[in-house]
Formats: sequence, structure tokens, C-alpha cells
Amino acid sequence: MMRIVEAPTSVHLSFHACKSLSTKGTSESFVSFSTNNSVKLHKNHVRISSSSSWSRAVSANVVVVAAASSVQASTQTADKDVLNALSQIIDPDFQTDIVSCGFVKDLSIDEASGEVSFRLELTTPACPIKDVFEQQANEVVAALPWVKKVNVTMSAQPARPVYADQLPMGLQKISNIVAVSSCKGGVGKSTVAVNLAYTLAGMGARVGIFDADVYGPSLPTMVSPENRILEMNPEKQTIIPTEYLGVKLVSFGFAGKGRAIMRGPMVSGVINQLLTTTEWGELDYLIIDMPPGTGDIQLTLCQVAPLSAAVIVTTPQKLAFIDVAKGVRMFSKLKVPCIAVVENMCHFDADGKRFYPFGRGSGSQVVQQFGIPHLFDLPIRPTLSASGDSGIPEVVSDPQGEVADTFQNLGVCVVQQCAKIRQQVSTAVTYDATIRAIMVKLPDSNEVFLLNPATVRRNDRSAQSVDEWTGEQKLQYNDVPEDIEPEEIRPMGNYAVSITWPDGFSQIAPYDQLQTMERLVDAPEPIPA
Repeated sequence: MMRIVEAPTSVHLSFHACKSLSTKGTSESFVSFSTNNSVKLHKNHVRISSSSSWSRAVSANVVVVAAASSVQASTQTADKDVLNALSQIIDPDFQTDIVSCGFVKDLSIDEASGEVSFRLELTTPACPIKDVFEQQANEVVAALPWVKKVNVTMSAQPARPVYADQLPMGLQKISNIVAVSSCKGGVGKSTVAVNLAYTLAGMGARVGIFDADVYGPSLPTMVSPENRILEMNPEKQTIIPTEYLGVKLVSFGFAGKGRAIMRGPMVSGVINQLLTTTEWGELDYLIIDMPPGTGDIQLTLCQVAPLSAAVIVTTPQKLAFIDVAKGVRMFSKLKVPCIAVVENMCHFDADGKRFYPFGRGSGSQVVQQFGIPHLFDLPIRPTLSASGDSGIPEVVSDPQGEVADTFQNLGVCVVQQCAKIRQQVSTAVTYDATIRAIMVKLPDSNEVFLLNPATVRRNDRSAQSVDEWTGEQKLQYNDVPEDIEPEEIRPMGNYAVSITWPDGFSQIAPYDQLQTMERLVDAPEPIPA
């Protein structure tokens, strides 16, 4: 008596892998085995003689395959349960769940013991809420009914600069470069830069400080490295930074020259050399202590170093606000976002009262007039001034004090804002192949619009497309095919993108120019990935 067992294709493969069955002949439609009670595979059917030992072998094989499929389905369900649970955790900087952000790594599940292990890989070791992520991850996964034990490990893999290959060698492994600027001397800018750097280092980040003031470098006074002279790598002709408490330091004051007496163009060259030929290595944050003013030196720094953001330092006096306003406008023109204002020497407390000896409102005026989102007040504190002269930063000498608490809040702000800016820049201009359109969503704007790739290519204003002397259009309309598609789009700082086309041409497209181009109005809706 014969019976028919429906078998999936995976069962056919298991028959071919079974060494205990010897094949006599095969064809495209069936496999027959040399036995009195034959087993024939006809497409998706297996004919088995119930009285044969082969029947038991085949039946066992079907059971094994079915069990394997069941285990695989169970594993997939368990994975899905864990990932669904973790997707409840939202990153406040990206406004996206940690699963979509790609933070969950090395997920391992042992269903027999109910043990779940995984790693959360963040974009910076200085993430201010990494402990919150770890706690929430433990709670949401442990809440699953079949989970008995949760093992969460934390790690960080900082993102490289999105246009690293276009930078000088020394800057290619620095994730974020933050300028601390005042545009006016004597307001405590160097104090803020140094204490911010050591606050970020205390949060777990790899940090460096670049003292860009050649005329009057402050860093040698404010820190006390054991080696106070910069060394040169003779083979690479690069500068080896000195270190203090794990933070890398470069200053003209460590070059054995003291303070410089030189003209502006020479200073710009020295700063460029010190910044770009230093072996900074892998850094999460490089803090640049900007010199006062808005001249050649400041412009050189902003153009050589791809600044992620700027922190503005001021004091309560009206005169300080006037100079700070110049600096904010300079950063605005260079497309460097100002993320925080630090108002130094605001107040002091005595006899249970708070006094404001220099007036009030300069910092608030900067925030209100220029839309800078965060304001931090620093008190008049003798210890803060003394720490700048002693060579030990205040946040190091008194890590639990009021000043250290303010700098901790500033450090959290810098970390969060830099992450937010990086996300905005990396997704500002993208190409959607499903609708054959370039999608633009500029930083600090809620507007999203679409551009025809051919329109973008035809609007190139480089010397290859437009004669620099006569203004004559060298790139003609018909030179660009209507169905052209970009091969790659990469951010260029905070102000433009670099678009590579199939002919090898690399076009620099500033955000301001993209906003003026003719837009697609009847494009189809993007197809979700």
C-alpha cells in the first residue's frame, strides 16, 4: 500500500545529502533508489512504501527538516521580539529608535536558558545618556515573558568625517571640530575652551585642544604637561602633540618660540601648519581656542578646518556683545552653526544675595537676536581664575563644584548638538532612484523639495561649465542627457555637497544655489525601502 507525502524543496535536497541511500539513476523529474521497495521523487511528491526500512529513514528525514524549520522560525520570532522591544527606546538627538539608528549589534539568543545578549554601539563614547540607554535596554528586553537573563554591553564607534578624504592628513580621523570664540580678548574664552575639553574627556571622549592664538598663547599657562616642547617626527615631517591628563595639546607656546612677532600672512601659515601637520590621531572632539577678532587668521581656520560647530563666549558688558555679534555673523556666513553661548563673569553670591556687577542681558541678547539655542552662565569665582594660572583646569581640581556642573551641562549640549548637526548634514541632499529625483532637506529647515538631476548638472558654475573671464556658458543644455543620474552625493562641510556624475565630473553644489533651482512639482511619491 502506498501513501503520498507532500515535501518542500528543502526535503529534496536532504535526500541528495543522505549517504545511506544509494542512487541507481536520476533524471530531471524523479530520483529512484535501488531497493525492492522503491522511493521515487516526482517533482514535489515523495512515494514511499510503508513496509520498507527506507520509509522510516525518509520519514525521519522529513521530521528532522520540519524540526529545523520550526527552530529557525522560533529563532526569527525571538529576534523580532527583542528588536521590537528595543525599538521602544528613542535617541533624543536623532528622534529615531536605537534599532533604526543601527546601535544594536551582536544579538545572541539562547532560548533554552532564556538568555539574551547584545551590544549597543553608540556614535560617541561621551554620549550623555549611555547609562539611560543601558538601563532601558535591560528593562524592555527583560519584560519579554520568555527572557530570564539580559546581558548588555556598551561600546562606541565614532563616525568619521563625512568628507575625510578631502581633508589634510592630520584632520582625517577627527570626528568633530568645535571652535570656541569670542572675537574679543579678556572674556575668558581660553578658560571655557580648556574646561570644556577636559569635561568632554571626563565623559569618555578622546579630545585634543588647539591653541590658535600665536600672538599670546594661553594653553602653556592653563595646563601642565610633563613635556612642554612639541616634537617632530623626522620621517613623516609631522608634529607630535604633547599631552596632559589624556588630552592632546598643540600651541605655538609649546614650539619653544614663546610669543610671536610677525605679520598676518605669516601667522596664517604657521596656524595652518600647526593644525594640519599634527598627528592628532583618532579624536572624538578637537577644541579650537580661536584668537580674538574676525580677520585673516579666523577665516583661515574656518576654511582649513571643517568646523562642526562654534561656542560663543561673552561677558555682560554691552561692548562685549558688539564684538560677539561680529563673530556670530562671521560664522553664519561660513555656514558654521553656533550652538551655545557662555556668559562669563555674570554674578557672585554674598550675604545670601546674588549680585551682577557688570549688568545683565548680554548673553540673552545674543541668544534672542541670533537664535542660538542654549545659554550657560559662569559666576565670578576666584578659584576659576586661579585654576587658569595654576595649570590645573577647574573641572579637574573641583569636579563636583558649581563650575564643573555648568561645564558638564555645556559638554552635554556640545555632544548632542554635534550629533544632531552631523545627522542633518549627512541626510540634507540625497538621491532617490525610485523617482529619479534629488531630495533636498537643508539643515535648520523643515522644507523638503525635489530637483531634477539634469537641472542640477546644468546649473554647475565651475570653470569647466562657465568661462571665468567672460561669463560665457560653456556647458550647453543638450550636453547633459535628460536621464542623467548622480553616482555619489557627499556633504562638503555645512554649506554644500559634492556630486559625482557618470562622466567623472565632481560638482560642488552649495545649499544656497540648490534653493534657487527650478523644482520638481509633479514627481511621484518616494517608494519606501
